[in-house]
Amino acid sequence: MQRNVRRAVRVLLLLVVAVAGYFVITLFQVWSTGRADQARAVDAIVVMGAAQYDGDPSPQLAARLDHVVELWPEGLAPLVVVTGGNQPGDRFTEAQASADYLAERGVPQDAIVLEDQGRTSYESLQGVADLLAARGLDSVLVVTDPYHSLRSRLIARDVGLTAYVSATPTSVVTGGESFGRHLREAAGIAVGRLVGFDNL
Repeated sequence: MQRNVRRAVRVLLLLVVAVAGYFVITLFQVWSTGRADQARAVDAIVVMGAAQYDGDPSPQLAARLDHVVELWPEGLAPLVVVTGGNQPGDRFTEAQASADYLAERGVPQDAIVLEDQGRTSYESLQGVADLLAARGLDSVLVVTDPYHSLRSRLIARDVGLTAYVSATPTSVVTGGESFGRHLREAAGIAVGRLVGFDNL
């Protein structure tokens, strides 16, 4: 009896250690991906959406868009895809607010493509994949916050895109809030890898 109890305790401890190790490795991957700029020539730069306020990008979204404004003159891609739908009652989508912001800062309007239906990262990137597939394109450079970079890249690859990431260096998510978001992202990615990101 005691032998069986000791064996069960050992199995439980090993399971706890394995789960903790898996989480720590995933957390490190979230952190390191957000700090490894993969900017290169691609078919399109994709900006992940965030809140907008009656047509004006939130500070978080503006930081992502400002990074695109910096990348655009480098000629890495002929297109910029802006993403994000709207919340009930909103007059503007995140994508439209992003498109207007970029156009005002020198990105040609005919180079901006809107994916304005998605309400989650997965829906937005699936929409991007469909839009680009119709043009015979598939490689993207995803611009988002550092904590969001790994999940965005994994989802983009999950929907059939060849994906790289370039996180904004001016994210407004800093300090304790950034640490908390990194923890949540690590947990979500750890689960998403097991059950599929479309099921989260």
